[in-house]
This record gives sequence, structure tokens and C-alpha cells, in this order.
Amino acid sequence: MFTLKTAPARRLRRRAEEIAKPVTRWSIGHAIPRVALRAAARRGDLQGRLSVEASGGADLTGLFDEIRAHGAIATTRVGHVTTRHSACKEILTSDAFKTVRFVPDNPLLNRLVAWSASGLIHPIEPPSLLASEPPDHTRYRKLVTRVFTARAVEQLRHRTQAIADELLDGLDPANPVDLVESYCGLLPVTVISQILGVPPEERDKVLALGGAAAPSLDLGLPWKTFRTVEATLAEFDSWLTLHLEKLRANPGDNLLSKLIAAREDGVGLTERELKATAGLVLAAGFETTVNLLGNGIALLVRNPGQLEKLRANPELWSNVTDEVLRHDPPVLLTGRLCARDTEIDGKPIGRGAIVSTVLAGANRDPEIFDDPSAFDVERPNARDHVSFGAGRHYCLGASLARLEGEIGLRSIFERFPGLRLAGGARRRQTRILRGFETLPAALS
Repeated sequence: MFTLKTAPARRLRRRAEEIAKPVTRWSIGHAIPRVALRAAARRGDLQGRLSVEASGGADLTGLFDEIRAHGAIATTRVGHVTTRHSACKEILTSDAFKTVRFVPDNPLLNRLVAWSASGLIHPIEPPSLLASEPPDHTRYRKLVTRVFTARAVEQLRHRTQAIADELLDGLDPANPVDLVESYCGLLPVTVISQILGVPPEERDKVLALGGAAAPSLDLGLPWKTFRTVEATLAEFDSWLTLHLEKLRANPGDNLLSKLIAAREDGVGLTERELKATAGLVLAAGFETTVNLLGNGIALLVRNPGQLEKLRANPELWSNVTDEVLRHDPPVLLTGRLCARDTEIDGKPIGRGAIVSTVLAGANRDPEIFDDPSAFDVERPNARDHVSFGAGRHYCLGASLARLEGEIGLRSIFERFPGLRLAGGARRRQTRILRGFETLPAALS
């Protein structure tokens, strides 16, 4: 009789937890930070304003300058923030700082975080390379970089060009087109499919997963988006479990197969680390490159004089990607947690403090870049941007992003020299990710 009474109670409790845990995860990880930042913005707080204004797709140049005017580090009610190039580089390379997401300083909230954890592999949670720290990060990255070498990426050049050509062949110049949907999104996800060894018949599925998982990199997600992201990550995990089994049984000539086989002193990556790497390639490699291509197309169309320079001197295309990354980077900022008392340019930073390094702001620092607000395809030091981060967390896919950016941008303007933007372009309403949600265009 006791068992009969408690079994329904257990089921009821499990059902209640199934409802309560995702609400708790969303509330602590997204709703609370969003409400707090909006309240701070209303008070004029620089960091609060940065978050709110970024989510509207506004030009943030004036705010970058305002933050920079406070010195190497601006201290706000929310935390510390910098748009100084030197300070960003120092923070990102210093072992006094480590990666961080939003972490509540309330013990009760921390217990709720632990209780509500989903257990899903997440692109910005350990063991992801974006979130792990030494010594795990050192071992993990060493294995991954043995596979994702510059030479391995360069070998993708011919295939990337073929993919771009195939996509452009499929566009009818007589019809208007949304470039995000028909080109900027399809190019990176097809390249990612090559890296992950995805068979052609499953690429549409990976495209859908990539697009749905990409917002996982952002902060302050609406409830509906958050639930879509979690469902997508769970679906990707299920698909990836089977996919890894297939690759182990029949390895292919792709980077994921090579990563499965990689060993250091006889030890390879764990199942979770392999999944985390694949998830990071999918989410980060998809979203950032979509934004890079969309932002680059918009900049070149809106700066016809720069496009003419490229037509007169095609060798400049190799510099275009870095100037796009500098001028309108796909990622606005990244955060770091101070692991010990330190100082940046004479400014004391206490242990436990969170510092936001505004990559897009550092890329507009006049101490590094002449006329930083200008888009200049001939800029000699465009590559000095910090859009790929710095130090041990420097973007693993930097060389691939440069390759895709160069090929993707050059190819579309060579194929459709009369390309022009149509009305209705819309920026993403995200706080950290910067790019276009839609980019309607006429091709001729």
C-alpha cells in the first residue's frame, strides 16, 4: 500500500521538476540578468546601457568612446567594463582572469543553479573550450589544435570555393533574395558539415540545428528562444551520439574523425569533450560566420568606394575579412572573472570581480587604429583587431573564419557586381552576437 501511494507522488514530483527546472535555469541565466541590466540602463549605468542599446542593433561608437573616456577600466554598478585595446588584450591574456558566464553571488541562487542543471552539453559551459581552464583546457586544446591546424583548414579552401560557387549558381539574379537565408547561412553550415563528416542527406538537419543552437552563445534570451535552444541542444546530442558511433566504425577524411583518433600519451578526448567540440564548431562556427558574411556584404554595398578599390586591386580581398571583423565584429564582448587581486593599467581589480572586455570597442580604439570609425579595406593593421579574442582562448576557428570570409565575400561580388540591398534589412535583437537576421538584396 505504501508503494502504491508513493509511486504517484514520485511521478508528480518528477513532473513538477520537469516544469520548474527549465524555468529556474532561464530565470537565473537570462531573465534576472536582463531585468538587472535594463534597470541599470535606466539609471544611466554604462554597462546596462551597452546591453540594452546593443539589443536594438544601434551604432555603439559613441558609447564605446564614453566608456573609454573613463580610463583603462570603467567601474559601474554592474561591474567593470573596458573598450581600451590594451586593457582588453591584457585581461584576455592574463592568468589572473578566467572565463565566466553569469554567476549569481547569492548562495540560494547558486544552489538553485546546481539543482536545475540540465546536464546538456552547452557551447559556453565546461568542457567546452570556451569555458574550460587549465590544466583541463591545456590538455584539451592541445589535442584539438593537433587536428584543427592552419594546414588542415587551408585544405578546405578548394571545397569552400566550390560550395560558394554552388550556392551562387542556385540564386536567380532576376529575383530578390534574403542573403542571410540563401547564402550567408548556407555557406558556413555546409563547411561545418564537411568538418564534422556529415553525409549530404543529413545536412539540412544540421543546418536547422545550427540555426536553432546559435543563440546559445547569447545572454538574456526570451523564454521561447531559450526553450528552442535547449530542445535543439538535446536533439543535437542525440544525433551526435549516433554520428560518433558511425565515424568510429567507419572513419572518414574529415576533422571530426581525426579528432576521435587523436591521442596524447595514449589518452584521447572523452565523449563529452568530443561532443562539446562538435557543438562549439556547430554553434560558434555557424553564427559568427553568418554574421561576418552579412556584416561584410552590408559594409561593402554601403561603401561603394571601398568596393571599387577591391575591383581595382583584388589582392586586397585577403585584408577585407579582418577589416570587417574590426569594424563590425560578430561578437560584441566577452566576460572574464578576476581569479586574484590584480590591477590593469594601475586600476585595482579585486578577486571575484567580473570584467567585460568589449571587443567591438577595442577595435575602435584611436590609439591603435587611425580614423577608427572609417571602413577601410586598405587599412594596414586591420589584423590587430581582437574579434577572435586573445591568449589561451583565442578563437580556434580564426583561420577558417578568415578563409570563409574572404571566399564568401569575394565570390558574391564577383558573381553579382550590381548587388544592392533592398529595404527590410533587420539586425538581430541579441546582446552579444552582432549581425543581420535578414538581409534582402537585389542581385542585378
